[in-house]
Amino acid sequence: HRTELYDPPPPGCWPIVYSPDYNITFMGLEKLHPFDAGKWGKVINFLKEEKLIADDLIVQAREATDEDLLVVHTRRYLNKLKWSFVVATITEIPPVAFLPNFVVQRKVLKPLRTQTGGTIMAGKLAVDRGWAINVGGGFHHCSSDKGGGFCAYADITLAIKFLFERVQGVSRATIIDLDAHQGNGHERDFMDDPRVYIMDAYNRYIYPGDGFAKRAIKRKVELEWGTEDTEYLQKVHTHVEGALNEFKPDIVVYNAGTDILDGDPLGGLAISPQGIVKRDELVFRAARSRGVPVLMVTSGGYQKRTARIIADSILNLHSLGLLGTGQAACALGSPSLDQMVRDSAKDFSNLSLQ
Repeated sequence: HRTELYDPPPPGCWPIVYSPDYNITFMGLEKLHPFDAGKWGKVINFLKEEKLIADDLIVQAREATDEDLLVVHTRRYLNKLKWSFVVATITEIPPVAFLPNFVVQRKVLKPLRTQTGGTIMAGKLAVDRGWAINVGGGFHHCSSDKGGGFCAYADITLAIKFLFERVQGVSRATIIDLDAHQGNGHERDFMDDPRVYIMDAYNRYIYPGDGFAKRAIKRKVELEWGTEDTEYLQKVHTHVEGALNEFKPDIVVYNAGTDILDGDPLGGLAISPQGIVKRDELVFRAARSRGVPVLMVTSGGYQKRTARIIADSILNLHSLGLLGTGQAACALGSPSLDQMVRDSAKDFSNLSLQ
């Protein structure tokens, strides 16, 4: 069947996907979770302040329908979300259990469905334009029949399955998951799928500790408590390059969680804001230099300063020419081969890792 999520966006827009519907606000209950439930809108506001984007230049995300979700999810799982206590468990906001489900659908699940639609849209945009960023999404603990860890829909699995089924020439995908937590949802979904290569770098001691799902990881980077910039960036660089040399994908899905930030109550790592910006740059450089489209989702990140860091990272990618050259590139496709060769020639040895 045809989906509206693949309707072409207006020409001249950036492949940055967002909707005000991403943000979760209801009666202050969102404050009971360490997650900043308005971070997505804040990222967009910072990018507007810096004059990188304007409302009419970004792609408006649309909510994924049941029909879209059933490309991956079981009907049984979607029916379970009609129970408020199930959603309370998945989102880790206990009082949600006592709300009528129509409120939960509108105030909690609709934002997550819209972010999921945004990731699916960004997958097609990335293939068309060379890159795309969904300012939300990255629900990597959710698989076809089980949610958890604030993740109610398997947007990464969905984006990849949509591309495999509906876009010619996309038959191999690499997931680079650099959230502080293991991405057990997409790992379970792609456990026996040779078309999908998973690299995952995470704090080995924290949630979810899913030993079964780890069997799907082709390149596993298990980090210690309090890992800092220098060691982290060297590992990311080595393993991202290794992953992309080992398996030639048609799309890279980059789960760019910011919960690796020093002081994050759940991540347990100690990466600086500059370290996060540099990390994103390494991933984009590796993908763009090989001419592989990259789809970035923002995933976990539980501190108030997170939104500023994500915005700074996008501004940095733009200033380095790793996003093509703005609207013209957005309308015309990927940057020139010359540009990509120039980007990749800036050697890793020149990077200041301190």
